[in-house]
Amino acid sequence: MSGPAGGAVAESTGPQPAEAAPGRGPGVRGRGRRVSAVLARNARPVAVAAAAFLLTVALMLRFYVAGELERIPARIDLTMRLADDSAAYLDTGTWETVRGAEVERTTRVEGGFAPGNPDWTTWSMSTSTAARGTTLSHGDRRVIVDRDTGTAVNCCGEHVDGDRAVRQAGLVLLWPAGGGWKEYPFYDADIRAAPPMILDGRDRVGGLAVRRYVQRFDATQLPDSSSPVPARALGLEEPGTVQANRWLELERTYWVEPVTGRVVDAREVRRETLRPENGGGSRVLLDADLRMAEELVEARVREAEELRTLLRAVRTWLPVGLGTAGGLLFLAAAVRELRARRTAPAAEDGGGVDLK
Repeated sequence: MSGPAGGAVAESTGPQPAEAAPGRGPGVRGRGRRVSAVLARNARPVAVAAAAFLLTVALMLRFYVAGELERIPARIDLTMRLADDSAAYLDTGTWETVRGAEVERTTRVEGGFAPGNPDWTTWSMSTSTAARGTTLSHGDRRVIVDRDTGTAVNCCGEHVDGDRAVRQAGLVLLWPAGGGWKEYPFYDADIRAAPPMILDGRDRVGGLAVRRYVQRFDATQLPDSSSPVPARALGLEEPGTVQANRWLELERTYWVEPVTGRVVDAREVRRETLRPENGGGSRVLLDADLRMAEELVEARVREAEELRTLLRAVRTWLPVGLGTAGGLLFLAAAVRELRARRTAPAAEDGGGVDLK
């Protein structure tokens, strides 16, 4: 057929193919699959690394952090005050017995790292008994404490009132965390011996479940306690002075939170007497039922509860939770790896077609 200008016009032989829509062709789809495969391959190492991190933290919490929290702190600053507002004591200025008086017995502990041994801590301890601003007795000691067992270590300049020949033994003040023994030797600096603290039952203090330990000993002469005393003050019919020693009869009770080993309450029933060395009469020096003030007990209970919760968290809750999360991440990464291996050939075939 000729056109109006005599030129030939090409006849259409059929509909022309439409251009492929952008982003919808097989080549683009293949590239998308390859990008997804790359992202999946990169995600798996990240998941494995995260899982390994979680499991490592879980193990460190359970086997390192928990162990450190259970130990007695290397640095310690502690005060224990016991009081009786109706005690009796002997005023050695007038040699008269004072009754119905308030007597307070205070123990101060300051501790730091033992040089060269991180498993020990060095404590400087002082104990004073006072009434109406007058000191009735005072003692100082230095003791090296094993941070795991709470027991005294014979080392490094230990002493009781300057006596460096003494050898301290047994518990000093704090119980070992988690300790469940029915009996512990407990050192008493007055008699310089360690009679046993015996489990005497279970109680609740401030709603906290505790174990009650009791130490008892009959009247015992205190070492190096000899001093001159007016004979008449001891009921002796003779002039001048006589040498007399202090004797102590004691019942000590500690209430201990067993998970942490912390003492949350304490009581001491003390009876001290003066007795002449050559026999004869005696005189009550101190008769007191000393107890910890209620506000101090409440503070000790709060501290023990907080530490107990923290210990349980790092021993059980956090390791189990983090370990479970890490295990699930490992499992998810493994499942993704298996699926990727199964679909890899199909992805490679699909990605090789690129029509234009």
